[in-house]
Amino acid sequence: MTVAKKHFKLRMPGAFSILFILTIVAVIATWVIPAGSYSKLSYNAPTSQLQIKNPNGSVDKVPATQKELDKLGVKIDIKQFTSGGITQAISIPKTYEKLKQRPASIAAVPTSMVQGVIEAVDIMVFIFVLGGLIGVVKASGAFESGLLALTKKTKGHEFLLIFLVAILMVLGGTLCGIEEEAVAFYPILVPVFIAMGYDSIVCVGAIFLASSIGTCFSTINPFSVVIASNAAGIDFTQGLNWRVGGVIVAAAFVVGYLYWYSKKVKANPELSYSYEDHESFDKMWSVASDDGKSKAFTLRKKIILILFAVTFPIMVWGVMAKGWGFPIMAASFLTFAIVIMFLTATGKMGIGEKGVVDAFVEGASSLVGVSLIIGLARGINLVLNNGMISDTMLQFSSNLVAHMNGPVFIIVMLLIFFVLGFIVPSSSGLAVLSMPILAPLADTVHIPRFVVVTAYQFGQYAMLFLAPTGLVMATLQMLDMKYSHWLRFVWPVVAFVLIFGGGILVAEVLIY
Repeated sequence: MTVAKKHFKLRMPGAFSILFILTIVAVIATWVIPAGSYSKLSYNAPTSQLQIKNPNGSVDKVPATQKELDKLGVKIDIKQFTSGGITQAISIPKTYEKLKQRPASIAAVPTSMVQGVIEAVDIMVFIFVLGGLIGVVKASGAFESGLLALTKKTKGHEFLLIFLVAILMVLGGTLCGIEEEAVAFYPILVPVFIAMGYDSIVCVGAIFLASSIGTCFSTINPFSVVIASNAAGIDFTQGLNWRVGGVIVAAAFVVGYLYWYSKKVKANPELSYSYEDHESFDKMWSVASDDGKSKAFTLRKKIILILFAVTFPIMVWGVMAKGWGFPIMAASFLTFAIVIMFLTATGKMGIGEKGVVDAFVEGASSLVGVSLIIGLARGINLVLNNGMISDTMLQFSSNLVAHMNGPVFIIVMLLIFFVLGFIVPSSSGLAVLSMPILAPLADTVHIPRFVVVTAYQFGQYAMLFLAPTGLVMATLQMLDMKYSHWLRFVWPVVAFVLIFGGGILVAEVLIY
């Protein structure tokens, strides 16, 4: 009798472990990378003055005039500050100073994790309310009934829903930068995708991947291309035609990739990259029930589903038209949750006051892990910022690309933003940090500044498909998906962004 030989298999750690390891790496980096900072410029609305915070901590105030900006070497229209176009402090070129090293202690590991969670409390409350709303809708039985009705009508045309969702997410990303808000769409769409025979990869691909591709090729996204263009001292319409063409090609690529993968999984579920976890995934998200009574699609259940579905376009409208933040979005969702709780608690099939409250609490508690992941990721950025090493990397990057010829300059710039995307995963944060420093370098190699803005978009978002410091870990935690499974699926998309994006950048350099 022979004993089967055991083979060593490297397993990727879970989301919490990855972020814990990265927090330790960030602490080590503060000991290795020299500390330094640029002077930071901001507009003080109450006093109508420009405020300069120097690396040594002193603060200078100067009149808010174009003349003062010219003296500082900041090639930005003063109206961008006074009108509120730029609200965050920007880096002032040629002001970098080395500072005394600020190494983080081992105590920074737990304290930064806690502080990161505190800073992410607005998103966490939004996620908790969303989870509670979902819990109540599930308890009403409306999900099961509506899902059965939908699957019957879409039989044979299942991919059409994936196509529509992906296109809407691409549009949301390119127009208004839907990122964290996309979390709200998983609970309503994942059970539908499961019922159609798809896996967790398709769910993340149609929502997170598609919205991120849209943001990567932003056209008028105020949190990416607009604020970056403002910080670069140009109008955001410069290079718009290139970005429009890019997002069309990128959308076609993503839809085609999703079609290829979903068709493969539909034909043979064992070909799924996440097949080993499909049972636990289906158990977590499937809402089908064997209770014939609960399957009846009553008028009350239809009203509940309509109210539930209406919350999402209202959220998108609020973000795009009214500039809603997460607290207002959470209040909007809570309003609909209260109405749905009343409908679910009352009536012949009602589950009572205790039933709906328990359903809300259970739904909210199911997303605690997701909320904590977002906070822990922010903790890593806090360690790097407190160590004052982000500006040092920016200074090194600016020196690296000096005196290069145009095509080489822009490709190296793309790779620089790829690396910086890990250090600063916030699109607006990286824009105000880097654009005043790196955009003027375009003048030295005689290319338009909008090309640097485009390189920033492509480079940062190619990284954000991968970076644990961004939203990806929260997404994977929500769907209980292994990071290794995601990497296997997403690497062709990262390669596409870098190769296709690099081609666009070189073409822009050569034509202009």
